[in-house]
Amino acid sequence: MLHINDLTYRIEGRPLFTQATLAINEGHKVGLVGRNGTGKSTLFRLIKGDISPDDGEINLRKNMKLGVVDQEVPSGPQSLIQTVLNADKERTSLLAEAETATDPMRIAAIHTRLSDIDAYSAEARGASILSGLGFTAEDQLKPCSDFSGGWRMRVALAAMLFAQPDLLLLDEPTNYLDVEGAVWLEAHIRKYSGTVFVISHDRDFLNTAVTHIAHLRQGKLFGYTGNYDRFERQLAERNRLDMALMAKQEDERRKLEAFVTRFKAKASKAKQAQSRVKKLAKMQPVATIVSDPIAPISLPGPERPLSPPIVRFDDVALGYGDLIVLRKVNQRIDPDDRIGILGKNGQGKSTFAKAIMDELQPLLLDPAKPGFIKRNKKLRIGYFAQHQIDALNPRASAYDHVVELMPEATEAQRRARLASFGLGVKNAETPAGDLSGGEKARLLFSLIGFHRPHLLVLDEPANHLDIDSRAELIRSLNNYEGAVVVISHDRNLLEAVVDRLWLVDAGKVEPFEGSLDDYRILQLEKTKADKKQKPKEENTRKRNRQDRARALKDIAPLKKKSESLEKQVTAAQRKLTKIDTRLASEDLFTTNPEEAVRLGQDRARTQSLIEFLEMQWLLALEAYELAREREGLD
Repeated sequence: MLHINDLTYRIEGRPLFTQATLAINEGHKVGLVGRNGTGKSTLFRLIKGDISPDDGEINLRKNMKLGVVDQEVPSGPQSLIQTVLNADKERTSLLAEAETATDPMRIAAIHTRLSDIDAYSAEARGASILSGLGFTAEDQLKPCSDFSGGWRMRVALAAMLFAQPDLLLLDEPTNYLDVEGAVWLEAHIRKYSGTVFVISHDRDFLNTAVTHIAHLRQGKLFGYTGNYDRFERQLAERNRLDMALMAKQEDERRKLEAFVTRFKAKASKAKQAQSRVKKLAKMQPVATIVSDPIAPISLPGPERPLSPPIVRFDDVALGYGDLIVLRKVNQRIDPDDRIGILGKNGQGKSTFAKAIMDELQPLLLDPAKPGFIKRNKKLRIGYFAQHQIDALNPRASAYDHVVELMPEATEAQRRARLASFGLGVKNAETPAGDLSGGEKARLLFSLIGFHRPHLLVLDEPANHLDIDSRAELIRSLNNYEGAVVVISHDRNLLEAVVDRLWLVDAGKVEPFEGSLDDYRILQLEKTKADKKQKPKEENTRKRNRQDRARALKDIAPLKKKSESLEKQVTAAQRKLTKIDTRLASEDLFTTNPEEAVRLGQDRARTQSLIEFLEMQWLLALEAYELAREREGLD
């Protein structure tokens, strides 16, 4: 399916891949993992052919259909469902040809092929994919331009899944999905008939959706069978064995060196000493897997805890103008709370977070019973969200940001504080706009934790972090001594950090009594239930489409006959126009009377032919229209 052989690629002279080799077989679901900046997205660009390797080759199976979710997301007036349906190029082309084809044999071939590719169930399949990714039936009829970039990325993903390519390349697909969407995608990939190669840092996704792991490390690709947990165990075992082998080798090296030192000056032992010198020179060091150190994420807690509750919602309604998103919110946050927020995108999770942050005021629905949000007067909140990352001054370095926060400090004090940011000396002076997504996230974590907040509100904090950095974030949050509210699709992060779950759904914020596994099972059962309830109307539509196709095929000869007669009428009329133009010549009858007589006779015959053809055409057209009416096609 996909073979990467001795791949070498450099960026500005720095080797990103050095003779990397990997084989992916048909039907495999492979997760590509590795630290940020190791070249995972670059590898996808090489596979797609956007860039060429310096050496080696990438071989794809001949005539293989490759599927990629483009960064150029759909944004025009076309509806979501039509955008998804159009992703199947063959179906779209065949349906267009079916409207104009006149050859009965070709018409039959078109409809046979449409049946073979299950084209008549396409709308139901497309709607099911969109529904799984969080779009309601009403949403699916709206134009793409009505949705934000994140939602349009979901449409692009739905379109590619619908097209069913032989090899599907996905780059961090869960980054723009909620927990519900991620659960659905896991299940969909598991049963997907094609091959999937996916970049992901979501541990639960890699444990559930993939069958193999490809580890990109130090410019090489290493393949492992199984999910991420199994890969991690295999990696640890390999590291342990390598370390044992290295210790054994070092012990042997010490013995050889001791022998050479002791006997190299003795003539009787000179040969043996020389032999051991050669053996030492040939001894290759064991290529151990040395774990790169993880830069710390610093989130210092408050000096003193506040009295509870630090935030309280009493009968609060939230929304924007006339749009009410949440009603009757009655919740409280205490100084030691660890709360995970669940709920589909669009249900109000971010709205609720903004209200906690005092960025959104309660709506006044009933002047007699106004809801209110009460916060401790001394409360300091650290807020992490995607728009916060985007709001970083792209021209200011990490050091510049520290200067703003510590205007009275000395440079030594600023540098000391900067060292705790985990960006490294080389990135301290780098403008924020030139940092990677993971480095920007680390900078923002350091900024929001600078004043030791009492409460952290984190909206998808792990999106830009690799798996090891996510583990460091979990460690830091578990050591943090304030309250935490987390919105995340990363179930591993939620399970490790939070001890309470709130569900935002149907305009309410309520405790969810159960674990994340319970919630996942609930979503899967809901998806199955939705499929069972799908409608008889969908089956009816499918049946109607099939009946319509058969009817069109049956009456195709009548359509062809009427269209053929119409063309003959048009041709005869053009001939008559030419004859009349020639007869209108002033000197025709004086210079060439014989031709004038012949043209007159041709004109009479052509006029009679037109009258005959028009009558036949009208009869054929009437027969075709009656057949359409009889088959219920009008």
